[in-house]
Amino acid sequence: MAIRHGFGRVMRMGVAPVLGVAVIGYFAYHLVHGDRGLVAWRALSERIGEVETDARQVTAERQELERRVALLRPDSLDRDMLDERVREVLNLAHPDDLVILRPQAPPPR
Repeated sequence: MAIRHGFGRVMRMGVAPVLGVAVIGYFAYHLVHGDRGLVAWRALSERIGEVETDARQVTAERQELERRVALLRPDSLDRDMLDERVREVLNLAHPDDLVILRPQAPPPR
């Protein structure tokens, strides 16, 4: 019986450290691979960089469009811009213009 009693005591004393290591391992795994872990944080950081780059590009495009629209406003009308838009919309050309025709791609089937 003394042997069994000693074995039980060893088991009880060994369970706490094993359980502690298991809990630490669980949290360490989720620290790296969890939904909010280091891997997810790195992927999110890369995505933020991509979105910021896209935002800068869209902002530049918007500023260019705003500049062009400002040139077409009645209070600051630019004759060249107006002429360009009229020709594009009405598909017209000045007799002195050099027109280069590009072949159109066949319509998709």
